Amino acid sequence: MEFQTNIGVSKSDKIYVHGYDLTEDLMGQITLADMAFLGATHRKPTQNESKMLNACMVAICEHGFTPSSISARLTYLGAPEAVQAAVAAGLLGAGSVYLGAMEYVAQMLQEALQKYGADCDRKEVAKRILKEREEKGLQMPGFGHPIHRPVDPRTEKLFALAEELGFAGNHTAIMQEIHEQFSTKKGKRITLNAAGAIGAVLSDMGLHYSVVKSFAVAARAVGLIAHIVEEIESGRKDCMAQKLYDFVEENTLYTNHIPDEVK
Repeated sequence: MEFQTNIGVSKSDKIYVHGYDLTEDLMGQITLADMAFLGATHRKPTQNESKMLNACMVAICEHGFTPSSISARLTYLGAPEAVQAAVAAGLLGAGSVYLGAMEYVAQMLQEALQKYGADCDRKEVAKRILKEREEKGLQMPGFGHPIHRPVDPRTEKLFALAEELGFAGNHTAIMQEIHEQFSTKKGKRITLNAAGAIGAVLSDMGLHYSVVKSFAVAARAVGLIAHIVEEIESGRKDCMAQKLYDFVEENTLYTNHIPDEVK
């Protein structure tokens, strides 16, 4: 039986990763986001690609108290000896509501361009996408936000950077056109959120939709470090996870019948 890999190999005095000498070509030379790009594309990013990808990952690294960060804190409360379990618990919540939408945006846009061609009428493509999803009863990914209304500040910054760095291509243009038509249809300005912007921009960077969420997961793993550290610094009695656990314990009613003799 034989196995093959192009990713990494270690020798007695050398480590090679994606064909590069780890200590000479990568360490101190590229960022962690660049390393993720290298793994996804098998090449180092250009300066502009590096700046754009880093901006996308920083934009979604931290969200405050979200299901993922709360899960990480609660897991750390129960298993402080296994910090990796806390990070893993936080990452398990990366789905269609939090983080996962950018993958669906990228898939929607990439499949549309593949179907209609790069020289398509963007307004017409946006119109068809909206119509097709409505007919199928599908939600529009990348829209809406519980706090940022009607504008997500991250979206504006990401689109500005994409324009500056040369990544505002067909996918971004179609997503922006969808935004206009979707808002008109709803009769109000709907928030185009960061997930929607990132799905479009990473598509214009040539990244396949199947790996888009991987960058989000990597970014969130970095962000969860701060939540775990805050739990450590607060101390076990005063940390958020303990307070949350205590609150639930004290404010939960047991609604089943309790025999009088054990009350």
